[in-house]
Amino acid sequence: MTQADAFPNFHLDFDVDTLAGMVPIRSVVFSIGSNLGDRLGYLQGAVDSLRATPNLTVVDVSPVYETDPVGDVLDQPQFLNAVVRADSTLASPVLLERAQAIENAYRRTREVPGGPRTLDVDLIVVGERIKNTPLLTLPHPRAHERAFVLAPWLDIDPTADVPERGPVAALLAGIDSSGVRRRDDLTIEI
Repeated sequence: MTQADAFPNFHLDFDVDTLAGMVPIRSVVFSIGSNLGDRLGYLQGAVDSLRATPNLTVVDVSPVYETDPVGDVLDQPQFLNAVVRADSTLASPVLLERAQAIENAYRRTREVPGGPRTLDVDLIVVGERIKNTPLLTLPHPRAHERAFVLAPWLDIDPTADVPERGPVAALLAGIDSSGVRRRDDLTIEI
């Protein structure tokens, strides 16, 4: 019996290769979205803030998508969404803290769960990391069912996988993506 068998809810979370003493570089995916104010400007600001993050290198940014709101609050403006791929040596909790700090810098409010927001920065995956703590779940617990995450992600990484869920292309093919429209007239600079 392995430690994983004995403790199924216990996940090792090493951010250092203990044999070599090196911090691994992991591929990181963020989903960004906005449906209030200068939507495109807020997305650009999120990308600029991620680029300014030490030990994180933005690799690619998807095309911009305009999307219908999902969830319980449907009476709100449409979102602009994009996905950011990066490489990082930062631990997953630090990446989450950075995403939340960027949201706070753009006055993200959380009074209404699923409600309108100036900026949403979600940490979707960190390499193949599987994590389930009160503060952080990886991969993002609803990414596999959200076309506004999967469609832009597929644009920049056709072979992407959501750990324990499967290929992004297959996941996207299995859900309704009718409320997700690519906006080639809008761009985010890297």
